[in-house]
Amino acid sequence: MAAAGRCQGELVIQLELNLKAVKAFLLPKLHRVAEFLFSQGITTIGNLLFGLLVVRLLPIGEYAKFVVVFSIQASLMILLDVGISGTFIPLIGDRIEDRQLIADYVASLRQIAHWLFAIAVPITVVAYPLLVRNRHWSWQTVTAMVVIVLVSAWFARVGSTYGSVLIVRRDRQRWYRAQMFTSFGALALLGVFVLFHWLGAFSAILINVGRVIAIASIYYLRTQKLLGVKGDPSKEKRTAIIQLTLPAVPSVIYYALGGQISVFLITIFGRTAAVASVGALSRLGQIFALVQPINGILVEPYFARLPKKQLKSHYFLAVICAGACGVGVVLVARALPELFLWVLGPKYAGLRTEVVLVIVSGAIGLFSGVIQAINGSRRFTYYSFVLADIVLTLILQAFYIWKIDLSTVRAVLLFGIISMFPTLAINIVATFYGFARGGRRIVGVEYAHEGN
Repeated sequence: MAAAGRCQGELVIQLELNLKAVKAFLLPKLHRVAEFLFSQGITTIGNLLFGLLVVRLLPIGEYAKFVVVFSIQASLMILLDVGISGTFIPLIGDRIEDRQLIADYVASLRQIAHWLFAIAVPITVVAYPLLVRNRHWSWQTVTAMVVIVLVSAWFARVGSTYGSVLIVRRDRQRWYRAQMFTSFGALALLGVFVLFHWLGAFSAILINVGRVIAIASIYYLRTQKLLGVKGDPSKEKRTAIIQLTLPAVPSVIYYALGGQISVFLITIFGRTAAVASVGALSRLGQIFALVQPINGILVEPYFARLPKKQLKSHYFLAVICAGACGVGVVLVARALPELFLWVLGPKYAGLRTEVVLVIVSGAIGLFSGVIQAINGSRRFTYYSFVLADIVLTLILQAFYIWKIDLSTVRAVLLFGIISMFPTLAINIVATFYGFARGGRRIVGVEYAHEGN
């Protein structure tokens, strides 16, 4: 009896120790996720309200201008970065206390960004008027749009770079706070413009640009305080950044254009009303905006530091969660399309099938984005896979363009969905290859934690 009692006591003690270990592991992570969901949820609500109010309040012709400007700005922002900001977290790894190292990488990133901007400006000045030539907008309107696109894309890139410093240094509260304040600040300004009957395409555009500039300024000033040292750019660090970026550059350039291809195609082939419809439907894609930023803020930094022995199980769990989230939203859209169309207003009430297509596209993007973020954090990026992705996607797109009339909203949305499948497949293949062969090694970067 005494032996049985001792055995039971040992089991209880072991169980308590196991529970403590589970709590110690889970509670900090659940706290970070809860903090993210609360802060990002508030920001997303503000952004959703702003976007949906603009959809409902602007006439179709005016909203088309808003759509085109920010589609080009989104593409240009990616081209100004071409993935260099994404190298920041894997290059720093677990050396987050080395402020001089972080500052040096930021300075080297900034140099590369200046070179990219010098290339992007003349391309934008030539390409933008060609893209919108069928819209018959005045040259003054097009010139103003080009200036706005260049300014907003530059500050968006600045915000992305310095925001990464806040994430690396684990100053997430300031990162969240800037997003929340500027989101509701833009919403308040929109209310003022509506109240005084000043709202038009350009006033709505400038409010959004003001938010981008405010975020970049806040992150820049906060980075100066966090680091407290002046960064020195170096050839060694520029080389490390470029080496890590190069395999993804063709894909990034392609998807800088491909990510907005629905708007580009409908702008070229469709009517102005169709441009506005595609833009309005894309606002519903912001449903996934609540969880998509988790890739850069939580997922990528977490997996970059994760010991190798824990990688597979955590990878599987992250992918399952992303897939379940996407499927759930698609099922709701399929059952209740009217719920989504109601928020867009009566001008877009007939887009029942199109709204489901837009949600399907967002769900695929969410799932593929989580895989790509984890692969990037572990350097599962390879030239051959990137090139295969681009070639397969271009073949599929060329066939679709050849066979299908792209002047309708539905055809353009289906084009976007079909274009996503090669990328998803290649990301999955890269995952298996990465686990089998390991991530790419960059000269001068330590990977001690990956041996554990």
